[in-house]
Amino acid sequence: MSLNTFDARISTAGDHDKTQPTEIIVSAYYRVHPDDRETFINAVKPEMQAAQQLPGCLFYAFSQDLVNPDAFHLSEGWADIEAYERHEHSETFLTALATVVQQVRILHREGIRYDVAKQHIDDPRGKVSG
Repeated sequence: MSLNTFDARISTAGDHDKTQPTEIIVSAYYRVHPDDRETFINAVKPEMQAAQQLPGCLFYAFSQDLVNPDAFHLSEGWADIEAYERHEHSETFLTALATVVQQVRILHREGIRYDVAKQHIDDPRGKVSG
């Protein structure tokens, strides 16, 4: 069975295809105060689900760090700048942003937007003999 066939069988909500042509990538990191963790999750979860449904959203994942429960990683991929800007002006994004800014103590944040010039598929599994 090919990897693509396997992937199609186990797809779930929030799955994405990072092999699609992507012009905009966003990568961000947040570390929040432990007492504000649930407020943060409750603010960004509906925003993540709404963003995944937007035209031009290729992937959008907000994930809690496996080692530090107060740390979160954001990864976004957009087909083009127009799709990214629609998201940035969407009601769900602005609502989540307002909640986080007003109610969550962010202890550390880093965010970078990349304009993608060239895309390479990365699959290191071939480096491991089976």
